[in-house]
This record gives sequence, C-alpha cells and structure tokens, in this order.
Amino acid sequence: MAELARAYGDEALSAFDLVFHRGEERCRARLGGCWDVRFEDVEPVREFTWAKNGQSFAGLYYSVTAGGHVGYESWLERDRLILLDRDREVVAIASQPFWLHWHDGRRERRHAPDYFVRLANGRGRVVDVRAADRLDERTLEAFAATRRACAAAGWEFERAGVPDPVLMENVRWLSRYRRRRNAGPAEVRDRLVDVFADPKPLRAGVELVGDGLLVLPVLFHLMWSGVLAADLDGELLGTHSLVWTEGRRHWVS
Repeated sequence: MAELARAYGDEALSAFDLVFHRGEERCRARLGGCWDVRFEDVEPVREFTWAKNGQSFAGLYYSVTAGGHVGYESWLERDRLILLDRDREVVAIASQPFWLHWHDGRRERRHAPDYFVRLANGRGRVVDVRAADRLDERTLEAFAATRRACAAAGWEFERAGVPDPVLMENVRWLSRYRRRRNAGPAEVRDRLVDVFADPKPLRAGVELVGDGLLVLPVLFHLMWSGVLAADLDGELLGTHSLVWTEGRRHWVS
C-alpha cells in the first residue's frame, strides 16, 4: 500500500482521486494521472439548483474570458466570478470542475471546488469561495485537503472571501459594459485614450470626446478592460472620479 501511495513521487498524487466530466464521459482518476486534463474546459460536476426560499442564489454569468456562461451557487460566488472575469491574468474559467476524493483517516471525504482558472503563465488555480464567518471545522478540513492536493499538482489554491464593497460595487457596474459591443468606434476609443493620458475627472474627459450617450459606454468598456483606470477601491465611480490611461499615467504640474 505504501508503494502505491508513492507511485507518482508525491504521496498526495496517489492519495486523492478526481471525478470529472470529459464530454459525455464521467471519469475518475488519481490526481497524479490527471496531468493532461484541461480542467478549464470541463463541464460542472453538479447541477446549479434554485431552491424556493433558499439562502443561496444560483445562476449563470456570461464570462467574456470563457466566451460563454459560467455557473455560480451564491451571490458571493458570482461576485468572485466577475472579479476573475476582469482579471487580466486569467485566461479561462470553469465552475465546479471536479470532485476531489480522499480518506481523512476515519472516513471517505469529497469536495467540489468552486472554480478552476487557467492563468496567462499556464499555471492552474483552484478557487473556493466562502465568507470568513462561514468557515466551520468541516469546511476548513476540506480546504486544507484541497490546498494539499493543489500543491502536489502544481496548482495554486485560493480561498476567496467577501470582496471590498466599494471595489465590488464599481466592478459590478463596469461588468455591464464588458461585452465587445460596448467597445464603440475605434476613433472614440483612441480619443478617450488620448484625452485621459493626463488624469482628469470622468465627466470633463467625456465632454472633450463627444456625446456622453455614445462615449460613456465606451469609457466603461475601456475601464473594464484595463485600458483606462480609476481608484476603484477608494470611492464609488462618479462624474468627478479621476480617470487616467493605464500605463501612461502622469500628472500635469
């Protein structure tokens, strides 16, 4: 049994099994045998259910990063999904990617992480979303086991809690303009980048470019995309918020 546990070099690679869906096929394999599985492309291992009068709210979010809908099981998971969708380091996202199975010395356990993301550098990251005040002993044990499995597989592990409320409110607003249809004409995008090369209030810069009805959706799309920036942590976006072109920020003395 000890030889089997060390079959993949790190005992954790044999101590954990993964159950996942590859197309229509349900697969189960040792963690060490899953090196070639693109977990960012798998289907969720469980359905997203809506319970009347339930405490959680499940749904589907259209991710521009994934190029399709990604599921979530609570508002907190949805907020984390929005933040992942805007994160320039994230290039792919899958929800409920696999069941992680292990034995804790007393009984068989299993846990389905909330998200698997692929990063621009090629590494994987497993994300579990849970508020700090909901971390009971069983959950902490599951997260510890997941962290151990991720370390053995060469993935990052993140336990994501409640995001900063000001940041989240701003990013939720910007997410309304995440789709390509809000990019607008190239000349409007170029003009916004030039106008905000010197930081200035949002409304003042928009008025220099043109009609707000046309320009504002493009501005918010560029802010979502990271081309334009503002202090999203410090205050709610408003007409007087200071905006600048990211990477070309400088102050006029």
